[in-house]
Amino acid sequence: MINETGNLVFYAVGDVAPNREDPGSIFQHVTGLLKGGDIVFCQLEANLSNRGTPMPQARLASRSKPETAQAIKEAGFNVVSFASNHCMDWGPEAFFDTIDALKKQGLWVIGVGSNIEEARKPAIIECKSTRIAFLAYNSILPYGFWADIDKPGCTPLRAWTLYEQVEHDQPGTPCRIHTFPHKDDLRAMVDDIRKAKSQANLVILSMHWGIHFIPAVIAEYQREVAHVAIDSGADLILGTHAHILKSIEVYTGKVIFYSLCNFALDLSATKEMLESRRHKEIQKLNPDWHPDPDYPTYYMPRNSRKTIIAKCMISNGEIKRVSFLPTYINKQSQPEVLTSKDERFGEVVKYMQEITRDQGLDTDYTIEGDEVIIHK
Repeated sequence: MINETGNLVFYAVGDVAPNREDPGSIFQHVTGLLKGGDIVFCQLEANLSNRGTPMPQARLASRSKPETAQAIKEAGFNVVSFASNHCMDWGPEAFFDTIDALKKQGLWVIGVGSNIEEARKPAIIECKSTRIAFLAYNSILPYGFWADIDKPGCTPLRAWTLYEQVEHDQPGTPCRIHTFPHKDDLRAMVDDIRKAKSQANLVILSMHWGIHFIPAVIAEYQREVAHVAIDSGADLILGTHAHILKSIEVYTGKVIFYSLCNFALDLSATKEMLESRRHKEIQKLNPDWHPDPDYPTYYMPRNSRKTIIAKCMISNGEIKRVSFLPTYINKQSQPEVLTSKDERFGEVVKYMQEITRDQGLDTDYTIEGDEVIIHK
């Protein structure tokens, strides 16, 4: 338990999955900043284990060595969501190895467990006169990856898709896409939030959700889930998974980060991957996605190099200010926090403004020093 007095600084980043000989090196440009935070969150995208067999439903089985947990801790993180579409990539052995490796480093692990009751249990952290409850959910769900009464996995927030043909008498013409949250999962989330709120001043949700790689677009179910969560007592929502930045919404005074993008992720483009039919289909989602020899360990679309660090100033049980720090992924897959004098700083801010307008949101961004303040 942390229990000092004064203002609390909370940082949050998106997807983390180092896969290198020295995993700590991926954080070398941001460790100083992150260690200045009181509570620091990330989303883990890889299993941390030397055991297991890739599950047949795993699209890209992601794994790193168990020592990566120590690198995450030493970088400054203390809250980790493992509720992702990769949590069971290597089967139950690797799943539990990952949780054990993180907990041995003293990290709070959220959104996963040996059963659904354990996966739904919040991490409640007391720091500087404020109690914060963290919950995590996952909408990107290979079959069998979610926890149940007697089965390990992550906390589900499933969603359904309906394709509505725009011109019903014109076969082969484009469709409108509608998505809806799973009502039982939504009700369970509401119950979780209300229980957590009764035990804490603030409730922060991690949501692994959304449409990956396609610029700007936010799925219908995301907005519904986010608004229901805030109406039920959530104070901040942190979106991950999309591997690209998405816009930010301010709803009834509460901030929703629809996607924080990647933060510290190694992924090389193998010949087998590039030639696979499945990958070629996914690659079409982003027109600017192709191998770049200058980025040998970060095979992602060009606009996935833009990312952010969410920052909250918290005092006496209330979030006083929410901002983001423009950040860029360099050629070694390392995040670098930008200053306002760096031209890439303006690129990130402009991109956020463009995708926010694209989605019809009226969020305003104001630059103060090297931060971008979020308001409506």
